[in-house]
Amino acid sequence: MTQSARPRIAILGRFAESTSATRRDGLVTALRLAEAVYTAGGEPLTMLPVADSNWDERLAGFQGVLLPGGGDVNPRAYGQEPITEEIYGVHDLQDAADISLAKWAIERGVPLLSICRGTQVVNVATGGTLVQHMDEPHRHHIHNVTIESHGADLGLTQHKVESSCYHHQMLDRLGEGLEVIARSEEGTIEAVSIRSKGWAFGLQWHPEDNWTTDHEQASIFKKFVSEAAKAEKI
Repeated sequence: MTQSARPRIAILGRFAESTSATRRDGLVTALRLAEAVYTAGGEPLTMLPVADSNWDERLAGFQGVLLPGGGDVNPRAYGQEPITEEIYGVHDLQDAADISLAKWAIERGVPLLSICRGTQVVNVATGGTLVQHMDEPHRHHIHNVTIESHGADLGLTQHKVESSCYHHQMLDRLGEGLEVIARSEEGTIEAVSIRSKGWAFGLQWHPEDNWTTDHEQASIFKKFVSEAAKAEKI
């Protein structure tokens, strides 16, 4: 794929209280995530979370959306009060922007890949709920994930993949249009298909962690970018 043909992939930026480069509040995208998208043939661009965004205007010329990992979704966004002190990184503007972008991508049929928090956002956006704190959190957790269906749609060639996780929450009640397609050895939901006119899938694990050493993880990004390249520009 030539550089001029690279599909533009919108990655919603994450607020950071401070970074060494900015000295103060920052807007960040994980470097490994951006590198994975670029190496797969896409042009990753970080988008500023803004209230009441007109995504048709802001994403004109884009062909894909990636909702990345990040802090926790405010439980009030899915009709609950916080019940644990383990919740961290809540930012209501971040939640509102994520949820609106998830809904927009699904409704417009824009190729969509969500990762970790991003998948939790998709679940909330479609009416689902989250487990606010797992009994055994999956932080720095490596485990095998069994792909139950749609493996080829994700670009995978194996029914089991070794996956890197970093999360203390997980999907609880599934949102409308979501289907479980992969589970961990412990039984947690690790991937979902998302009902949409376009290619749309959500992962609970972080494929960007080991894409440079694991062909299966790299293939997910290649499949996503390939589907974005075939989609019409917004």
